[in-house]
Amino acid sequence: MKLLTLNFLTCARKACKTSAASFPLHPREAELEQVELDMNPQFIRNVLPRVEWEAMRSISQELGLPSLPDTAPGPEELADAEGGPTQILKDLHTLLMETTIASGKLLCANCGHEYAIKEGIANFLLPSHLV
Repeated sequence: MKLLTLNFLTCARKACKTSAASFPLHPREAELEQVELDMNPQFIRNVLPRVEWEAMRSISQELGLPSLPDTAPGPEELADAEGGPTQILKDLHTLLMETTIASGKLLCANCGHEYAIKEGIANFLLPSHLV
């Protein structure tokens, strides 16, 4: 599961739908893996405005990854004078696209439910008593 994916997930329980504490889901006992991908600067530029920056900063800190700046970088910070990628763009590509959670759990801060992650896939199926 890519870290970027965590920025678009919330708890699946109906009781959590209205609670702000159900986002983001917090990784626990996470085993991280780096999967090398070709750099796609245009994708990063397009997805960055959709990323909830505070949630991404929180997830990054919880996983012990390098801290992100206080505010999301603007388009001018993603390309150097020659139009090449800046270090911040390379770091964002590594964090959002290449860093994956191979196994572990995702915890909802509202209800405490844990979603298992195995082989990079999170199981969001709820037991019948939680639906």
